[in-house]
Amino acid sequence: MILTARDITKSFGEAPNQTYALRDVSFAVNFGEMLYIVGPSGSGKTTLLSIISGILRPDDGDVVVKDTDIWKLGSDALAGFRLQTIGFVFQDYHLFPRLTTLENVAIPLILRREPWDKSLAAARKTLQVVGLAEKESLPPYKLSGGEQQRVAIARAIVAQPDLLIFDEPTASLDGDTGRKIVAFVKEHILNMQRAIIIVTHDSRIYEYATRIIRMEDGRIVPEAGADHEK
Repeated sequence: MILTARDITKSFGEAPNQTYALRDVSFAVNFGEMLYIVGPSGSGKTTLLSIISGILRPDDGDVVVKDTDIWKLGSDALAGFRLQTIGFVFQDYHLFPRLTTLENVAIPLILRREPWDKSLAAARKTLQVVGLAEKESLPPYKLSGGEQQRVAIARAIVAQPDLLIFDEPTASLDGDTGRKIVAFVKEHILNMQRAIIIVTHDSRIYEYATRIIRMEDGRIVPEAGADHEK
């Protein structure tokens, strides 16, 4: 088991205007899984993603990643743990426009204070994995949307994290490109030493999930035929 979330609750605001984004959400993720968290806008998906990745603190509940209860760590320890263990691919890529593709990918290693030359060498190898070795000197704005997404994936995996989290990975892509990106991730990035969590509302990519859980109104709900193995 790579991740266990127990009784996660998160609210915003104060009474009488307090609203609950999550109520007692519990689930677990195994190594080797590509788990989808799906549901309509406002169902709590992104809030849950932020909590399990160590970005947003829950009001109640625990998140255990590789036997570490991340919300019992101090801020510095949590930042270090996230840097070593969790890779995050943002919906809008969050690439730095003034850096080259190679430099963008090397950022996690630079943050870990790896030597510059070593960081660039590892970034170069990772760009080869995602099929963008020939684009290393280009800035992000000269890449297509699908290429930018692959750069974001390369940046997320360059430090070889155990857990990869994707926030709406196909939201800015056409259907064909989106399917190709997710198929690529499943074939080339997923393995039995890693797990991938994808938050999405794009039913066009459901076929690539190994398991799907659905959220509505801040809770996980059963959905016939959705929780399945592939």
